[in-house]
Amino acid sequence: MALALVGCESAQVANPLTESLAGSDPDSQISFWHTLAQRKVTSNDEAFHGLLLYLDDQDDAADYAGRVQTLKSRGLLDSDFDRPADAAIRRGTLAVAIVKALNIKGGVVMSLLGPGERYATRELQYLNIYPASATYQTFRGDEFLFVMGRVEDYQRQLNAKAPAEQLPDEEDAT
Repeated sequence: MALALVGCESAQVANPLTESLAGSDPDSQISFWHTLAQRKVTSNDEAFHGLLLYLDDQDDAADYAGRVQTLKSRGLLDSDFDRPADAAIRRGTLAVAIVKALNIKGGVVMSLLGPGERYATRELQYLNIYPASATYQTFRGDEFLFVMGRVEDYQRQLNAKAPAEQLPDEEDAT
């Protein structure tokens, strides 16, 4: 019985990197990413800091509550999200935020029901952004970085497929 209860408990991250490496300056960002790659588990706070760095090239939030509020205000987290900062980020939670941030429409079910954790995770697997996994699984630091790299690759592919802006007419240029 005791083993069953332990199996349901979420992993916790002692001393999230955001306690010492939450800055937006280039040196702090590099230190954050390099140190995160060595972590055995990525916390909610670390993942949200990383997501904001990716989306905005900075994280203006002073703390975890600020990061959560920023992501909620953008509609990237559900309004009732209340997981603790030191809890391990769930793949489903991050999948929903990524799908919404990249405006990924998904298949028929996701279009009808919205990007819930299950369908967002499956869509990211289909797009080869996520490895095969379940919504409740967590990320090691290197896995989180791998996924964020795939997110960037996906975004670059979208930008490469977008039609180029038309050059102005010669008359408009003068």
